[in-house]
Amino acid sequence: MDGNGRWAQERNLRRHKGHIEGCETVKKIVNSAHNKEIAYLTLFAFSSENWKRPGFEVRFLMQLLERYLVDYGEELHQKNICLKTIGQIEAFPRAVQKNLKILKEKTQNNTGLILTFALNFGGRQEIFNAVKKLIKGIGLSQKFEDELNSKDFESFLESSYLPDMDLMIRTSGEQRLSNFLLWKMAYTELYFSPKYWPDFSENDFIEAIHWYQTRQRKFGGLDLKSTNPSPTKL
Repeated sequence: MDGNGRWAQERNLRRHKGHIEGCETVKKIVNSAHNKEIAYLTLFAFSSENWKRPGFEVRFLMQLLERYLVDYGEELHQKNICLKTIGQIEAFPRAVQKNLKILKEKTQNNTGLILTFALNFGGRQEIFNAVKKLIKGIGLSQKFEDELNSKDFESFLESSYLPDMDLMIRTSGEQRLSNFLLWKMAYTELYFSPKYWPDFSENDFIEAIHWYQTRQRKFGGLDLKSTNPSPTKL
């Protein structure tokens, strides 16, 4: 969800105004995903690298997240949305951790959209942590060498409850993964929007979904309908 700060700066506003507007966009996109009966929506809200930002900006982001949870939490619950998080939230202020815990427990039995906030999250760190858990869990044994498969490994990931990602949307014209859900994105369709996140509308979201629906997803195979069935002579 890129471009909050730049959106504000181009309007001669302080960066925190961009984050406030970005939070409003989050509400719109979550609502749109809910209305479209999308099963999973994961928002990269705060990366493990975002701690490098100025202290005052980080503190404001923490306050904004806390306010979002308090003000919007009941609406999420009424819409049957289940809130989950991935990332090391232990580093966040206690008030944020408390409100996250309350809302996650409140919505845990909801059966609609699974909304995941990636908070203090890094894709490489997730994989590294999974390796450590795996080694601790089963040890470097013959079973480890001979029987371990990718599904076994995936079960150690924080994001193990998520399916492989179908579509990644990145705003503000940036065209890189930036250490997001690296394991889950092996065959993800990548959609890059030039718009800053505060300007990204529900119509833009639907347009990205329509673009995704035009893609031919072969997962390393062939589209037999568009391939000549006769063998090529060498």
